Amino acid sequence: MPYEWMPNDGSDAPKAELHLWPFRSLPRRGFVWVMGLGFTLMLIPLLALLGTATLWWLLPFALGAMGALWFFIEKSYKDGEILEELVIWSDRMTLTRHGPRGGEQRWDADPYWVTVEMHKKCGPVPNYVTLRGNGREVEIGAFLSEAERPKLYEELREALLRVKSID
Repeated sequence: MPYEWMPNDGSDAPKAELHLWPFRSLPRRGFVWVMGLGFTLMLIPLLALLGTATLWWLLPFALGAMGALWFFIEKSYKDGEILEELVIWSDRMTLTRHGPRGGEQRWDADPYWVTVEMHKKCGPVPNYVTLRGNGREVEIGAFLSEAERPKLYEELREALLRVKSID
């Protein structure tokens, strides 16, 4: 799963800490294979045109297609550099979202007043999970799959109940 609960290793440490990130369907090694395979498949028809003037007409389009493939896969990697960190102490909780271009968004609230909600169908994605508190409602894990969000919802509810019962 593309999220992980961090272990609690001290009394002054947070009661719960969660890190979430988007799933990578194409790792870097796969990127190398896709580019190599694309180059090889594009080279096969161009080999038949070696020594002809037609090769010089088709070569810019072939190189442009490879460049576009490279550009858009790299853009996908850059857009997927999202990290959400939820840290829960007994008296406060913080959700920090590190965006793909270095932007950071932060939300703070008292965990006693925070509620976790799951919107089955009315959110931008199915099983949309939000945290409501401190006069705001913020999304968490919207980039997770439809099957992962209900599990996250249950784990968040349990974590908040544990923190609320400690006090």
